[in-house]
Amino acid sequence: MSILKDKNILLGITAGIAAYKSASLVRLFIKAGANVKVVMTPASKEFVTPLTLSTLSKNPVYSSFTDEEDNNQVWNNHVDLALWADLFVIAPATANTMAKMANGVCDNILLATYLSAKCPVYFAPAMDLDMYKHHSTKTSFDKLTSYGNQLIPAGTGELASGLVGEGRMAEPEDIVSFIEKDILEQLPLRGKRVLITAGPTYEAIDPVRFIGNHSSGKMGFEIAKAASKLGAQVILVTGPTHQKLADNFVTVKPVVSAEDMYTEVHKHFNTSDIAILSAAVADYRPKNVATQKIKKKETTFTIELEKTKDILKSLGEIKKDQFLVGFALETNNELEHAKGKLKSKNLDLIVLNSLQDKGAGFGVSTNKVTFITSSNSIIENELKSKTEVAEDLMQLILKQTHA
Repeated sequence: MSILKDKNILLGITAGIAAYKSASLVRLFIKAGANVKVVMTPASKEFVTPLTLSTLSKNPVYSSFTDEEDNNQVWNNHVDLALWADLFVIAPATANTMAKMANGVCDNILLATYLSAKCPVYFAPAMDLDMYKHHSTKTSFDKLTSYGNQLIPAGTGELASGLVGEGRMAEPEDIVSFIEKDILEQLPLRGKRVLITAGPTYEAIDPVRFIGNHSSGKMGFEIAKAASKLGAQVILVTGPTHQKLADNFVTVKPVVSAEDMYTEVHKHFNTSDIAILSAAVADYRPKNVATQKIKKKETTFTIELEKTKDILKSLGEIKKDQFLVGFALETNNELEHAKGKLKSKNLDLIVLNSLQDKGAGFGVSTNKVTFITSSNSIIENELKSKTEVAEDLMQLILKQTHA
């Protein structure tokens, strides 16, 4: 999965011959999982049609401040467009448009949107060799980068004039790679390893039956997604679950039992910077597992249970510089029990959720949690989606670790 997945990308197209490459750029952004809208200068429509770009992006294309609709003038709100965007990519960026951007000229919808943008702006120059080398173009580059815009360097090759040299717009694949790399390098958990557990464990009674719980694993998977979005390399150790995750930054390690999870977690803990144990691990398992299916004979049937290894406590005993987070699902004296676990298991943070809260717990897409830090700060949260809870948790970890 690309770091561009679910990003809102606004693609600005100006009037250069390289505009023909913009169709491919739209397709690559879509393939990466981004949402794409296109804004054009009026003159750029001579090089690539709005219909092509609209078809590829599955969104209307904007090239003027108003459109005709049912014999009425409809205003295209450049401010809304700018605020929608997570990234604004101007490719190709002609010498004319860059000079206007550098000097605050605002005579079309693309420039008005640029001046309203609050998101990162990338620009990919495209022009002939002499124009590219001109001092005024260099001045535009310097001004635009001083404003915080990111220059995507032009390539070298044959130009529309027949000359060979600098000025070719970077190829669409190179533009996507440049943006992905730039975003990744700025993420706060870049280079960090995060270990996460998720889901239930199944403790075998015989080859057919097991003791388990109702955990879906959704909370742990959402935490893995949130950590990945912050640039971390994630190891996700998960018990049996229907959850799916395709992410280049997340390695999924499926396990079944508490013993399996204990072993897998300990393989990765020493090389981890952060460990978040959200799995609902069985506290007990059958002491003796039948090798054959147990037949239904007696009116009652007794299973002798023994304690499983306490994974969280075992990590608390050996941790060095790792930031260790546990989860506590409680049904009574919630705060008191959670604080006890925080201390006894040597945690840096514990996430408390209660089955008493409607919409929280197993099998639902929402959760209501309380964060308790090692300094006994208590942060209560309202009912939120598990996606939002995961994002809140990762932001608190960033704050606590100063990452």
